[in-house]
Amino acid sequence: MTTDPRARFPRSARVRSRVQYARVFEGGRRHGDALLGLHWLPAATPPRFGLAVSRKVDPRAVGRNRIKRVLRENVRHLRPQLAGGDYVIVARPAAARAGHAELAASLRRLLRKLGALPAPPPGGTMPAPPTSVSPSDPKPDPRTG
Repeated sequence: MTTDPRARFPRSARVRSRVQYARVFEGGRRHGDALLGLHWLPAATPPRFGLAVSRKVDPRAVGRNRIKRVLRENVRHLRPQLAGGDYVIVARPAAARAGHAELAASLRRLLRKLGALPAPPPGGTMPAPPTSVSPSDPKPDPRTG
């Protein structure tokens, strides 16, 4: 299985040191919901992500790792669309009971609230059906119409 190179999560795309985390927590914009907290420090650099999932969220390592795995997977796919800067995602205790889709939706919603992810196109993007009948279309049945 080949991976799309734009969907990778290399070391250069991660917030890694304590100093980097502290900078984002102190100077970044923040938003949150019941599942996640999101801190964003905008910059002219490519987006970098850090994850914080403490034992208060789930005392079991397998639960904390599941949350991180789901978030990393979503970040991989969203990264090419995101504004630059450093992001730190903080899981909250309700995240331990949330499913994959709920975590992904929460992350997208928070990124949009902060203005880091463009809004989806408005509904109704399909073209309108043609109003004229083409010669190749069958003739309407006079009994039904």
